[in-house]
Amino acid sequence: MKKIRIVLVDDHQMFRDGVKSVLSDEENMEVVGEVGNGNDLFELLKSNTPDLIITDISMPEISGIEVTKYVSENYPDIKILILSMHTNEEFITKALSSGANGYLPKDTSMNELLDAINTIYKGDNYFNKNISDTILKSIIDKSKNNQNNSKNEKLTKREKEVVQLVVDGLTNKEIADKLFISIRTVDSHKNNVMQKLNLKSSVELVKYILKNNIIDIG
Repeated sequence: MKKIRIVLVDDHQMFRDGVKSVLSDEENMEVVGEVGNGNDLFELLKSNTPDLIITDISMPEISGIEVTKYVSENYPDIKILILSMHTNEEFITKALSSGANGYLPKDTSMNELLDAINTIYKGDNYFNKNISDTILKSIIDKSKNNQNNSKNEKLTKREKEVVQLVVDGLTNKEIADKLFISIRTVDSHKNNVMQKLNLKSSVELVKYILKNNIIDIG
């Protein structure tokens, strides 16, 4: 039986020992190396190329994100599983964009860790439910932001000028005087903006502008 060759990267010896102890009981897995930081890993990889690396994120000198990026760029055949106490969106998305094949919190069960290793080795990605929910939320938020940006790009230069003055608190007459246009034209620009952004009132308009930073508030 071909074994999955694994390298552990974590600056806590006790944690590495715990993971290594569990993996040693698996017939299809073998820990072929362990290091406490990224520099030692890079040195190890010059002579020992594993199938999979399990790495933490918070480590001295070189973070697990940087380790992931380096390995995915220089050793694309090596799979990478992040095992970290950091489970917020920023760390997860950075890890994925750097090339991680899986992400688990450090308090995950050993059974799930084994499932993750086998799944990733076969070529699939692996995330537990909490991590998946965080990834999904990130995708939804980015989609909404892209939709908002798309709406914002539909505004003409003149419409943005009118919106800027609305946020500054100017009345329609003051806006008309400042831009040398008629009050009716100001109304027309405001109505066009609210239609494009699907808003119903000037109050909603101001809230939308402030929330989405589509003009220079300063």
